[in-house]
Amino acid sequence: MKKIPMTAIGLEQLKKELIHLKTVERPAVVQAIGEARALGDLSENAEYHAAREKQSFIEGRIQELEGKISYAEVIDVTRLKGRKEVMFGATVTLIDEETEKETTYRIVGEEEADIKAGLISVTSPLAKALISKTEGQNIEVPAPGGEKYYEIVKVDYH
Repeated sequence: MKKIPMTAIGLEQLKKELIHLKTVERPAVVQAIGEARALGDLSENAEYHAAREKQSFIEGRIQELEGKISYAEVIDVTRLKGRKEVMFGATVTLIDEETEKETTYRIVGEEEADIKAGLISVTSPLAKALISKTEGQNIEVPAPGGEKYYEIVKVDYH
């Protein structure tokens, strides 16, 4: 498997989730299974089956997180401070040329992308259009409703 690029913050979030699953969620579901078993007949015990299903989900997520963490390649964006062109880890402020609306996004790894938080995946069409561009340049981004046009107002690494 190839390395998974991510920011230090993104890696830290994955590690926190993994610790939470192992120290809180896993023991709670084991206890729930034990309590459901104590109720008797397991074939008609909805609590038991629900707890087993949750346990399966938790164990799968733990394995997934451990894999992602082991293949994580942390990109130190502080080393990029002062760079003028957009790269992984950049925080980019854009103006939509049609609506004049200003928006700020940070380009991150796929595993940490969250559009509501302004974090876009490096593999997204917008990020691909931004990579290697500089402040003042205009970009064209393919979108379901037709092309979108933006102007890059600011590029920052923090």
